[in-house]
Formats: sequence, structure tokens, C-alpha cells
Amino acid sequence: MLKHEQKKGGYVGIKRLTLSAMLVAMSVVIGIFCKTYLNFGMGLFRVTFENLPILLAGITMGPVMGGTVGAVSDLVSYLLSAQVYPPNLIVTLGACSVGVVSGVMARYVVRKTGTWQVIASGLAAHVVGSMIIKPIGLFAFYGWLVLWRIPMYLVIAPIEIAVLCFLFHRSGFRRLVDGIRKEKL
Repeated sequence: MLKHEQKKGGYVGIKRLTLSAMLVAMSVVIGIFCKTYLNFGMGLFRVTFENLPILLAGITMGPVMGGTVGAVSDLVSYLLSAQVYPPNLIVTLGACSVGVVSGVMARYVVRKTGTWQVIASGLAAHVVGSMIIKPIGLFAFYGWLVLWRIPMYLVIAPIEIAVLCFLFHRSGFRRLVDGIRKEKL
């Protein structure tokens, strides 16, 4: 295979696919850990940081990959957990929207990379995905009690955003992210 053929079709897609799969795996592991050990009130009050890899995918690779990582991680997490109810596709849409919104904010709204990009992307993604769409999907199971999840995300979202800001300030992490952002699909 010629060098230009390798660059054009092979390695770029494999890097993004590999990173996406790793972020899905991270989200699933974090989600299952939180569902097991940080679950209060039969799933209603669950402290979870499973959106952190989804936000990272959206910010670094854009809305399509962010949404894909969100949807796949939610569905895989459901399949691997011992849930007694059928998959809730509205909740999956909420996870997908976390990746899409963070990607749209990072790519098209706050284009200058840095702390403000991470903060704006994380906040917008959590408001849309975690505080609006996911509670709508969970309303059928918990009724109006689902509104208690919103104040929980007022605490969880800043923690996830702070972790992302910390990561983005590390030089090795920045080099990795800059390399991914420069690659074309």
C-alpha cells in the first residue's frame, strides 16, 4: 500500500475508532460502577460520572462521534447491567445528545480551544441531555420524583467539567487532543 493511500483511508479512521471504543468502554465501566455502588433510591438518585467520556468524545472529535459514543455507551451499559425494565430509548437519546451538544458547542459555537470551550460545552450538554431529555425518559418510571435528578446534576456537571479542564491543561493530553482534532475523518 502506498503512503498516501494509508494516510487517506486507513490510519486516521482507525485512531478515531479506537479512541471512540475506549471512551465507550470507560463510560460503561464508570456507569456500571456507579449503578452498583453510588445508587440510592432504586436508580432515581444515582451519582454517576458516565457522561465524562461522552463529553470528551464530543469536544475532541465533534458532534457525530460524540453522539455515537453516547448512544453506544448507554446501550452497552444497559445490556451489561442487571436492569429489569426494557431499554429506554429516550434516555439513550439523552446520552446521545450529551455528545452531540458538547461537540456542536466545541466545533461551532466556542471555537477557541481552552477552558471556556470545555465549560460551555459541558454545561450546555448537561442541561440538554442530563437535565431535560433524560428526566423526560425516566418520568414514566419515577413520576415527578425524577425532578430530584436535576439538582444532582447541578453538582455532578461542575465536577465533570473540572476534571475535563484539568485534563485539558496537561501538556501530554493537549498533544493527544490536538493530534486527533487535526485529523480528517
